[in-house]
Amino acid sequence: MKIYNAKLLKDLQTEFNQAFPYLKIEFFSKPHEDGNGSNEADILDSELTVGEVRDNDVNGFIPIDGKIPVGIFEKLFQTNFGLYVQVYRKSHGKWLQTWVTDIWTLEEQNNRGKILGDRDNLLAK
Repeated sequence: MKIYNAKLLKDLQTEFNQAFPYLKIEFFSKPHEDGNGSNEADILDSELTVGEVRDNDVNGFIPIDGKIPVGIFEKLFQTNFGLYVQVYRKSHGKWLQTWVTDIWTLEEQNNRGKILGDRDNLLAK
C-alpha cells in the first residue's frame, strides 16, 4: 500500500480489505500499547486524508504480506508513517480487534476469520 498525504484513509482500508477479505483496519487518533486494544472512541473518520491525521510527511509503502505478524504490521504504520492502526477480524458476525493475537500473521488472522465466517453461514442455514 502506498502511503502519501493526499490519500484517503478509506482507500487504504479498501486496499487492505481486498487483500484480506476477513480483516479490516481502522485508524485511530492515539496509539495503543502493545498487548492492549484501541479505544473505539478514538477511531478516525475514514474520509480524512493521511496528511490530516499525522504529524510527519513521510511517503512510502507498507507491504501487504500475509506473512507479517499483525503487531509488526501495526507498528510499521506507527513508526514509519505516524499512523495509528488496529487490525480487526470478523468473528461470529462482529468485528473484533486482534490485539490478543497480534503474534499471528495477517494470513493466519484472515484464515481464522474465514473459518468463523463460514461456520456462521452454515449455522444460519
